[in-house]
Amino acid sequence: MTDMQAVLAAAPAAPIPIDAGYDPDPANSLSLHADAYISQRWHDIEQREVFARSWQWVCHVESLRHPGDYVALEVAGMPIALVRGNDSELRAFYNVCQHRAHHVLAGAGNTGSIVCPYHGWAYDLSGQLHRARETDRVPGFDPSQICLQAVRAEEFGGFVYVNLDPDAESLAVQSGDFGAEIARWAPDVAELTHVRRFSYEIASNWKNVVDNFLECYHCHIAHPDFVTLVEMDTYRVTTHGIYSSHMARAGHSDNSAYDVEGSSVKDLAVWWLWPNTCLMRYPGRGNFSIMQMVPTGPETTHETIDFYFESAELNPGDIESMRYIDEILQPEDIGIVESVQQGMRTPAFSQGRIVCDPDGSGLSEHGVHHFHGLVLDAYRRAGAI
Repeated sequence: MTDMQAVLAAAPAAPIPIDAGYDPDPANSLSLHADAYISQRWHDIEQREVFARSWQWVCHVESLRHPGDYVALEVAGMPIALVRGNDSELRAFYNVCQHRAHHVLAGAGNTGSIVCPYHGWAYDLSGQLHRARETDRVPGFDPSQICLQAVRAEEFGGFVYVNLDPDAESLAVQSGDFGAEIARWAPDVAELTHVRRFSYEIASNWKNVVDNFLECYHCHIAHPDFVTLVEMDTYRVTTHGIYSSHMARAGHSDNSAYDVEGSSVKDLAVWWLWPNTCLMRYPGRGNFSIMQMVPTGPETTHETIDFYFESAELNPGDIESMRYIDEILQPEDIGIVESVQQGMRTPAFSQGRIVCDPDGSGLSEHGVHHFHGLVLDAYRRAGAI
């Protein structure tokens, strides 16, 4: 080996551009590069350019239906509070007192005013300060000039969303026909009630969890009970802007997943909304569920599934359907994405070929490709590629 060959052999390989291999045509495309699933750099960019600039699901409208109802939570790492005002307007704020930055609300409930538990500064339900203890002798102190800092909030399709980007287009406009699809397939969604939440800590990047949700190419192999519930030859995936639709006939016959006898819902209607919200209507009585994947690090995800039914009193079919999802379907999927995450850390994998069916069947990965394109668009907005 010459001296130059030795230098070249010892030199680290040039990094592969994160968008290398991606083609706008899914039939000619590779998947997103593995570095996007393991690197702290891309995780940090996603926090700023994806989660802080997209509509994030918060709760069902029932949690904020009445004046004084409030919900406090984190969105993209930021403390946020939503409140229904006495004027029936829904408002969202940074959950930060304008005195010394303490949270002003915690959890969920109903209140007549917003009182900071640190020094007792009190705000009305519009976020305006109306009382601050011991400030009558503070020079120039004017409560009318102080209010909680507002955040965008929107009621959409029976649920509530927030967006930290003050310039973001409304969700109803961004999502096109999405609201009409929900109204068609789940006309009762706004009247359902929350019955249960399941939470999962997953040792995988959030995008792996989304990727897995967006295709059923794996279903015959990994979900033997699911493919007896759903008529897979009717499964179709359609992509639209910032969401995709996943529809199939389901629940029309006996299956090994759960009992569907007497069901009023006879189809599977599932949607993915950019970037991390999945909305699902399974065979059974009137129902809806929301799955949300929140990154807690480059290789870890906190996932929740919230279930909504016609009433808080559950029948055996409701209980069995939730048990199937929590005890069978979820462990199957979590095992998959955790295995994929481990594989992405090795030198044996960087990208794989997208499997594409031009007819849009559930066995195609064009929904995954659609998601990857939106991720790369966010990286470009950040100036990272």
